[in-house]
Amino acid sequence: MNILIRMAFLGTGYHGFQVQAPGRPTICGTFQDALQAVLGTRPDVKGCSRTDAGVHARAYCLNFHYDGAIPPEKLPLALNQNLPGDIRVHSATEVPPTFHARYSAVEKEYTYELLNAAIDDPFTRGQYHRITRPLDENRMQAAAALLRGTHDFATFMNTGSPVNDTRRTLTHLSVARRGQRVVITAAADGFLYNMVRILAGTLADVGSGKTPPKAVVDILAARNRQNAGPTLPACGLFLHRVVYPGL
Repeated sequence: MNILIRMAFLGTGYHGFQVQAPGRPTICGTFQDALQAVLGTRPDVKGCSRTDAGVHARAYCLNFHYDGAIPPEKLPLALNQNLPGDIRVHSATEVPPTFHARYSAVEKEYTYELLNAAIDDPFTRGQYHRITRPLDENRMQAAAALLRGTHDFATFMNTGSPVNDTRRTLTHLSVARRGQRVVITAAADGFLYNMVRILAGTLADVGSGKTPPKAVVDILAARNRQNAGPTLPACGLFLHRVVYPGL
């Protein structure tokens, strides 16, 4: 069987999803430890995204092939009993043999969460980036609307990334205030390295008055990383949703 797992995790204590050198805990390595405990084997795992250290996920997807006797619907409970509390499996379903968590995805949605406050929130520390200066979410939303669509997003890619095609279709980009929280939501057919974090930094500059909303058009057209805002920290980034045809 080819098994699709949907899970959530708090990335604060991990060096991203992908397995790394010994002594550097990762989401994948920890999940494979649980698989070993439950299945008695350590199958190869395909994740929907690599994710950087400190990035969180509300709906991360991965798949692996398994030929044992445990039915998929029994796996979440068994795996969660062998996972730390900051990683939780929500569902396990059988998918076609050719399904791949990364390459079968047609859209991913991320949120970047800002705490716009003078004082930290101790109860959710590590799950947002705090900006103390006032942010105008209406200015940010006006700028976001100008960035939606199919464009060359080279400006919003980390310098030195080995990518030849930097065109992406940003199907959704919006900004909403929820009390002291300012939430940026971005959905696309694919994202460049650090694209959401750079978009968030650019929109934060707009919200603080540093950058006019209409200036993002020229920033985008420049195809130059130096023209955009800062790459905001990983702690505010959440993988929110992954879309697969028919699933």
